[in-house]
Amino acid sequence: MKDGSPLVEFEATASFAAPAAVAAAAPAPAAPVPAGGRGPSLAGAIDDELPLSPEEIDRFATLSGKLLDRRYQVGRRLGEGGMSYVYRAQDTETGQSVAVKILLPRLSRDPAAVERLRREAEIARRLSHPNVCPILRLGEGDRMIYLVMPYLEGEPLSEHETRRGPFSVAEGVPLLLQMCHGLGHAHELQIIHRDLKPENIMLVPDGIDERRDPKYRAVVMDFGLAKERRAGPEVAKLTATGIVLGTPEFMSPEQIRGKPLDGRSDVYALGILAFEMFTGQLPFAGKSAQDTMIARLRGSPAKLRDLKPELPSKLEAVILRCLAIDPAERHQNMEELAYAFEGVAATGLIGRFFRR
Repeated sequence: MKDGSPLVEFEATASFAAPAAVAAAAPAPAAPVPAGGRGPSLAGAIDDELPLSPEEIDRFATLSGKLLDRRYQVGRRLGEGGMSYVYRAQDTETGQSVAVKILLPRLSRDPAAVERLRREAEIARRLSHPNVCPILRLGEGDRMIYLVMPYLEGEPLSEHETRRGPFSVAEGVPLLLQMCHGLGHAHELQIIHRDLKPENIMLVPDGIDERRDPKYRAVVMDFGLAKERRAGPEVAKLTATGIVLGTPEFMSPEQIRGKPLDGRSDVYALGILAFEMFTGQLPFAGKSAQDTMIARLRGSPAKLRDLKPELPSKLEAVILRCLAIDPAERHQNMEELAYAFEGVAATGLIGRFFRR
């Protein structure tokens, strides 16, 4: 499978034993998310990297059956993204099934990016929570850089949305609570995600509920692996460095401007993700990713209940606060945001099931 996003393609498995449970302008019309693509085109907003040579493509796309670093027996290829090929593999030392992400050469040619990846991968190894996917190892050898992660059985939230359509409150709020708990754990370790989006959330089957509907565990993936992109002229003049880090449709205003980030940037991205979960659309419209980025700096989001009047006003208020331009006006941390989502659950029919 391929969604065009960096470092997101990866299936998962029950072999990962989760730890014990401890995540002023007028509003613009919402932007639809077309099936099979992530929002508007990036043309004009972000400079594309140089394409891989045929030799490089062949080398990274044909690793099945090989032994990587004398330890990982590489199996079938699961998918690819903008910066990686992803394989299922067997750790010959532990017997564990893992996912191996082979990073493409364009990353390894950037010393600053490699050093940032080393630093953040080391920090991400400390993650231990049922709603986050840790990095088990960052390997460098045989002229490649690769990441080893638990292999989880499930599907990305993006594919679930495409297959099933928008979520109901009863389906979506419990998943958002789990994301808040996982992200809160990461923030306690001073790890900011910076690239939160549906492609980076894995839904792992987790039994059935009282109505015999399937339940899912939401697992946040790819901490610290946001893709660095050079901004186009219109966006570059709004940033501190001319470089944007992450996926344009989900960046916070301070991330677009290249300012220092804290957990409130992830609060903003989770607000955009939640808006899309319940409506199937993005809260900021534009003909290009550049337009939507500028709208987030200067405009106001679409109203949730203009698109879905049946949704509760309290949910609209929670998401709208996530999307405040000024971080000081947002929910200040994931614990606060989780409490707000719990309030939405408690006022509806699902309150008796999800009240904590």
